Amino acid sequence: MLYTLYETQRSLMEPFADLAQAAAKFYSNPLWPFSETQLARRISAGYELLYRLCKDYEKPEFGISTVDVDGVSVAIHERVDVDKPFCELRRFKRFSDDPATLLKLKGQPVVLIVAPLSGHYATLLRDTVRSMLESHKVYITDWKNARMVPLQEGEFHLDDYVNYVQEFIRYLQGQYGNCHVMSVCQPTVPVLAAVSLMASRGETTPLSMTMMGGPIDARRSPTAVNNLATQRSLEWFENNVIYRVPSNFPGAGRRVYPGFLQHMGFVAMNPDRHASSHYDYFKNLIKGDDASAEAHRKFYDEYNAVLDMDADYYLETIKTVFQDYSLVNGTWDVRSPDGAVERVRPQDITQTALLTIEGELDDISGSGQTEAAQDLCTGIAADRRNHLEVKGAGHYGIFSGRRWRELVYPQVRDFIRANQSAQPTSRPRRARSAA
Repeated sequence: MLYTLYETQRSLMEPFADLAQAAAKFYSNPLWPFSETQLARRISAGYELLYRLCKDYEKPEFGISTVDVDGVSVAIHERVDVDKPFCELRRFKRFSDDPATLLKLKGQPVVLIVAPLSGHYATLLRDTVRSMLESHKVYITDWKNARMVPLQEGEFHLDDYVNYVQEFIRYLQGQYGNCHVMSVCQPTVPVLAAVSLMASRGETTPLSMTMMGGPIDARRSPTAVNNLATQRSLEWFENNVIYRVPSNFPGAGRRVYPGFLQHMGFVAMNPDRHASSHYDYFKNLIKGDDASAEAHRKFYDEYNAVLDMDADYYLETIKTVFQDYSLVNGTWDVRSPDGAVERVRPQDITQTALLTIEGELDDISGSGQTEAAQDLCTGIAADRRNHLEVKGAGHYGIFSGRRWRELVYPQVRDFIRANQSAQPTSRPRRARSAA
């Protein structure tokens, strides 16, 4: 019922948002003689802010058309290579007419970026993708909004997430021989599980894993996110945040954790910061500071665009990662597509290098939560395991913005390059047994 009421309210607000946008444009129209007066600027800024607060935010585009590779502008063509019911494997293919540049592009490492399925779209990693394209062939998991997935496609579980990651890794191995994997925030846990299961079976595993700001061991330095998950029972989450998709969407009837509820939770974590940001936006519009106003729009176009998550996946993540700590306790069993149940054993990984990255000021995945992967992956030689703590960086700073580009990306690039020549040796496949 709550989801239906929200959609009704949103539909009712659309005309007012359009009216506010039109009024903002009218009062700022340079052809209107009073548009440069202080009063007109204030009225226009007020309507613009009202429009931004009331409008519906749809999925943004990656919008990466070119990147610079050693001084040469390289064209980017975005396409979907693998289309699954709940996810697309999206490729950013690079093109160049310069023979030397083209030869360089062909020899660069292949990287699978596993984007988080935790409320925002994969476009949140736009800055990550743009930087990685300078020296890598880049693929990314582009998760679909669960309300757009018809019920006949079935449910989506945490096990399915793990199986998707394995399928995408195998696809890239089939195309290129092998690849590197980068996971940001939430997917660090299922990615570690996916690679662990492949190692336990004797499959070829990725050349390297880069894990950034994720809850490998959510018991370490618990944050507000961790505390919420431990202070409430699983039944509380199911009764208070799970709703069925209304009839006006393809996924009508699907049980989901709605995006609008997630967005309310994001804002509630730092309400003063968001209020100040909107007030600064209002003042910048009055002053005519177009650069600052546009930066605000770009950030909130991304931040306010949220997706629904399938209820089974969400509830299983809460239980497995934040309540039972199944990965670090060695009690996590994953069901494969053929029905076999396998135990996740990170200690079986031996041929994949590991880099863990944390932000000093991360208030979502606390200090030590990602580094815990180092303690689990004991089969990886010590000289192939590195850890990086980014001073002064919060959660988003480790994969987006100046610190990402200047401090983190160079180390990620060098780590991948150092492990590109490693040729993992497959071990005999071990028979799978039911747990």
